Amino acid sequence: MIQKRILVTGASGCIGHYLTEALIQQTTHELYLLVRNPTKLQVDKKTRSGITVLQGDMQEIRLFADLLKTMDTVVLTATAWGGKETFDINVSKTLELLELLDPNRCEQVIYFSTASLLADNNQPLKEAGELGHDYIRSKYDCLHRLAQLAIAPKITTVFPTLVVGGDRHKPYSPVTSGIPELSKYIDLIRFFQADGSFHFIHGRDIATVVRYLIENSPKQDEPRYLVLGQARVTVNQAIEEVCAYLGKKIYFRIPLSLSLANLMIFLFRIQMADWDRFCMNYRHFTYQVIINPTTFGLPNYCATMSDVLRVSGIKIAREEGV
Repeated sequence: MIQKRILVTGASGCIGHYLTEALIQQTTHELYLLVRNPTKLQVDKKTRSGITVLQGDMQEIRLFADLLKTMDTVVLTATAWGGKETFDINVSKTLELLELLDPNRCEQVIYFSTASLLADNNQPLKEAGELGHDYIRSKYDCLHRLAQLAIAPKITTVFPTLVVGGDRHKPYSPVTSGIPELSKYIDLIRFFQADGSFHFIHGRDIATVVRYLIENSPKQDEPRYLVLGQARVTVNQAIEEVCAYLGKKIYFRIPLSLSLANLMIFLFRIQMADWDRFCMNYRHFTYQVIINPTTFGLPNYCATMSDVLRVSGIKIAREEGV
């Protein structure tokens, strides 16, 4: 295996932790981990040589200009989720970092976007750029500007679907943080049907895919837009699987139609942003082609809703004596 110099931004985030852990434990590459607060990076940095933690911020990325020119691979997971710095970090500073790379040396950039930007044919949704929250619009803007860069032919853009993951050593994803609440309300949720579907993927499976891509950069004729997710799950299938896992019986189902949902929003005067309303109407954030470890003949860590509950620490019914 040829040793590479790899920069990972956002290494202390949920996905960043899984990726950094995989690269430390399963490769001998020389790693440079960019984090704002090194104390939040809960990985064993002393397990082997060749690991350098860079304390810094995307706002100050030019301070690392000389180092960036020596990188063989760059993985961009750092992002701002909202606030006044969102467009600066997610667009301006990301583009600045990419412009500081040496296109003749850098073999591949793996840029993290979000599947929320895409229609089912993996093409950008215009509504994401028009109606999205700051995070969504900034990602939409950056995606369209990548093609203008000298490094563009070497950029692999990954679009994670709903991300699950986190533990006592890693930050929890927003989805995983909400799973205990889901189990609390399943006694009510189980009696409703809803038209919708989605994909999800665990941070560890994302790390498996990215590690593979680092070793096997897409060829010139291969896709550079990769949607990361497990098999499509309908909302009703998800409810049924959660109920089976928790030992909850479903005696009847009430269809929750879009018109009924809109009526409830009107009656209870619920305020919804334009993007949230679009997502409610769109309902099926699913994709024709998805990528997960099995795509490359590698094992999945978390492939089903039951797996999601299990790795999130939710006890199965028989363990509770139900």
